[in-house]
Amino acid sequence: MPGGSTPRTVPAPMDAAKSMMLCLAYIVVSATLIRLNKYLMAKDRFPFSMFLTACHMFLSFALCAAMYLAKPLAFPGVANSEGKKMLVMKWMAPIGVAFAISLYTSNQAYMYCSVTFLQFMKEGNVILAFLMSCAVGLQAMNRVRCAIIAWIIAGSMMAVTGEVHFAFIGFVYQLISQLAECSRAVMGEVVLSGGSLKLDPLSYTLFVAPTCLAVLIVGNAVTWDPAIPGAFAIWWPYIVPSALLAFVLNILVASIIKELSAVDFMLAGVCKDIAIVLFSAAFFREVVTSVQAVGFIAALGGVFFWSYLKAAPDSAAASFAARLLQMPLEDCKVPNEKTALMPSASSTKV
Repeated sequence: MPGGSTPRTVPAPMDAAKSMMLCLAYIVVSATLIRLNKYLMAKDRFPFSMFLTACHMFLSFALCAAMYLAKPLAFPGVANSEGKKMLVMKWMAPIGVAFAISLYTSNQAYMYCSVTFLQFMKEGNVILAFLMSCAVGLQAMNRVRCAIIAWIIAGSMMAVTGEVHFAFIGFVYQLISQLAECSRAVMGEVVLSGGSLKLDPLSYTLFVAPTCLAVLIVGNAVTWDPAIPGAFAIWWPYIVPSALLAFVLNILVASIIKELSAVDFMLAGVCKDIAIVLFSAAFFREVVTSVQAVGFIAALGGVFFWSYLKAAPDSAAASFAARLLQMPLEDCKVPNEKTALMPSASSTKV
C-alpha cells in the first residue's frame, strides 16, 4: 500500500511445515512415553502411578526453573504476567488440578487395560474437546465440522478396535482422565492464545508445574505405600527417562495448543493413537486386520481434510462440502482459532 508498510507474514507452507513437525514430534514422544509408562506400571515393577506422576511434574518444574534462571528472555510470558498474579492463579489452579487428575488416572488405567483399548477410548477426546471449545466460544459449530469429526471418529474406531479384555475400573479411570485432559487443553488454549495472558509454552509449563505438583504431593500423602522407596531404588533408571520424556511432552503439548487449538491437539492425538496400534502390531506381534488398516487411512484422511479446509477455505473441496451439506461457503470455513473467547450467534449455528 502506498505510504504504508505491509506487515511481514510467515508463508503458509512454512507455517504448515512447522505445525506438522510439532505434531510429529508430539506423536513420537507421547507414544514412547505411553509404552514406557505401561511397562513401569506392571504390578511386579513400579505400580505407583501417583508417585510416578509426581516425579514427572517435579522434574518438569525443576528443569523449567533452571532454564528460567539461566535465560529469562526465553520466558516472555513471565514478564507479561507481572502485576497479574491473581489472574495467573485464577487459571493455573484449575489447570493444575485438571492436569494432576489426568496424569494420575491415565497412568492408573494402564494397570487394568491394554494400550489398544485405552487408545480406542481416547478417540472420544476429539468430540469432548470440540464440544467444550464450542461451549466457551473457542470453536464454532456447523454441519461440515460435525461431519468431519464424525468421519475421523468412525475411521479411528475401525482402526483401534480389536480383542478387548474389558475392566470396568480401568474404563472409569480412563474416562476421568479424558474429561480432565480435555478440560485442561481447552483452558490452556485460552491462556496460551487468548485473554490478557497469552503465555508462551515454557512460561505456561513453569506456571502449571508447581500447581500440579502441589496436588500430586497431597495425593501421595494420601496414597503412600511403604514399598515405594525400595521400588524406586530399583527402577529409577527407567523412571528418570520417563520424567524427561514427560517434560518434553509438556512443552510440545503447550506449543501445539498455542500454534493450533485444543481440538487440533486432540486430532494430533488421533494420529498418535493409531500410530501406537501400528507400532504394537509391528513390534509386539499384535494383529492388525484389513478393517483396522482401512480405518487408519480413513482417520488420516479426515485429519488432513480438516487441515486442508483451514489452509484453503475457498478451495473447490470446501465448496463441494458446502454444497453437499447445503450450507453457504462462508459457514463451511474452518477458521484458525488463535483468539480470545468470542462467543457469537454463529457459534450455535448447525
